[in-house]
Amino acid sequence: MKVVVKHWHAVASWRWDTGADQAAGEEDDVCGICRVAYEGCCPSCKMPGDDCPLIWGECTHVFHMHCLLKWIGTAASKQQCPMDRRTWVTAERKVAPPA
Repeated sequence: MKVVVKHWHAVASWRWDTGADQAAGEEDDVCGICRVAYEGCCPSCKMPGDDCPLIWGECTHVFHMHCLLKWIGTAASKQQCPMDRRTWVTAERKVAPPA
């Protein structure tokens, strides 16, 4: 039997790997500052993706990079994480190998 493909329509989607356990049904996939989904973009950006990256702290909290930079730039922030008020230290993001 010979098969001829006449039309092919590919569809893809992407997600930031925030390290959250998707199997556990965690719904915390929003920036703690602007409350927009990580897959969206911060209020300062027009397009999601690499132009609006995420940033991880050693405290394990994740934010849109632009939101955090704006937050850290305010006097009220005292250079602290907006979620737990620990001193903000940017963590080196370690990418897990594919399963």
